Amino acid sequence: MINEVTLKDIAKMIDHSLLHPTMTDAEILKGCEIAKQYDVATVCVKPYAVKMCREALQGSDVKVCSVVGFPHGNNTTQIKVAETELAIHEGSTEIDMVINIGKAMGSDWDYVSADIDAVNQTCIRNGAILKVIFETDYLQDEHIIKLCEICSHLKVAFVKTSSGYGFVKQPNGDYNYQGATEHNLRLMRQHSTPEVQLKAAGGVRNLDQLLKVRELGCTRSGATATEAMLEEAKKRGYQ
Repeated sequence: MINEVTLKDIAKMIDHSLLHPTMTDAEILKGCEIAKQYDVATVCVKPYAVKMCREALQGSDVKVCSVVGFPHGNNTTQIKVAETELAIHEGSTEIDMVINIGKAMGSDWDYVSADIDAVNQTCIRNGAILKVIFETDYLQDEHIIKLCEICSHLKVAFVKTSSGYGFVKQPNGDYNYQGATEHNLRLMRQHSTPEVQLKAAGGVRNLDQLLKVRELGCTRSGATATEAMLEEAKKRGYQ
């Protein structure tokens, strides 16, 4: 595998996630420096930080990805479209949008499809690409399959498992999430057309997990442990 996959291949899978609500501007800018140092695909940032990150990444090959309707997807479609337009205007070339989860769980597929389509068309008109966040921890297989079919029909660029913030109450009362499980990644790859790419998010915390999601068909993964992953890849001989 080391001969087949390069260090750059691994780095360009990573959307370096800078989304925690407590992150300061200084921490976000430090994250941009890490992203530049390791030449990852994008920094995935909160909408207000797009312009700041675009300026911080000037001269590099790292792009800016903004989240939209984050993290719970409950904004009106009009607000998601406006948020998308502004993010692209300020320098984002990729948009990670959360679906309306309650509408999906209630099988209001016309609403869900129109919501995704409006944002996707906004991206296409403005030369950006869309990743559609399902929040798989909340969903049953039939919801995930239907979402893959909708996204395939609409020709979105990516389907994505999770926001990383879709916490579900566990039997012991704690809140946690599974994120990019093997079962859900296989399901999403199987039911999406080949043109729709797959992004893993939530739970990809080390190099072995990153390589595993690659093996399952992911071309992109969200990550906060970018530095540790890529330093480990260097230790293992990836060049």
